[in-house]
Amino acid sequence: MELKKKWGWFVGLGILLVILGTLAVGSAFITTLATVLFIGSLMMVAGVAQVISSFSVKAWGGFFVDLLSGVLYAVAGFLVMQHPLEASATLTLLIALMLIFGGIFRIVLALIVRFPNWGWMLLHGAVTLALGISIWNKWPADALWVIGLFVGIDMLFNGWSLVMLGFAAKGMRVEEEKV
Repeated sequence: MELKKKWGWFVGLGILLVILGTLAVGSAFITTLATVLFIGSLMMVAGVAQVISSFSVKAWGGFFVDLLSGVLYAVAGFLVMQHPLEASATLTLLIALMLIFGGIFRIVLALIVRFPNWGWMLLHGAVTLALGISIWNKWPADALWVIGLFVGIDMLFNGWSLVMLGFAAKGMRVEEEKV
C-alpha cells in the first residue's frame, strides 16, 4: 500500500533525473569538471573536519592517526581541485568500475526480484554495464568528457526506470505489494 501511495514521488524523481541527465549529456566536459571539482571540495571539507575533530579528542591513542588521515584527505582534495583535468583520468577509471559493478548489480537484481516492469531495470543494468566497459576500453584518452556523458546517460536511464516503476506502482493492487 505504501508503494502505491508514493508512486508520484518515483515519477517526480524520475522526471528530475531525466532532466538532469539531459543537461549532463549536453555539457559533458563541464559536467566532468564540475564532478571532479565537487569531489575535490568534499575531500577538502572532510579532511578539515577530521583534523578539527582529532583535536577534540587529543587524549585518545589514535589522535595522530586521525590527524594524519584528515591532513592527507584535505591535501588530496586540494590536489584534485588544483589539477582537475589530471584527476578526471583517475576518477574516470573509478567511474568505469562503479558502472561495471552497478550494471551487474542491477541485472542480477532485475533477474532475481522480478518486480513490476523489471525489464526496465534489466535494460538499465545492461546499458550501465556497457558504459562501464566502454570507459575501461577508451581510458584515459576520453577522460575529459566521458564522465559527464556517461553519468548523464546513467541518470537518464535511472530516471526512466523510476518513472516506469512509479506508473507500475500506481496501477498496483494492494495484494501485489505484499508479495
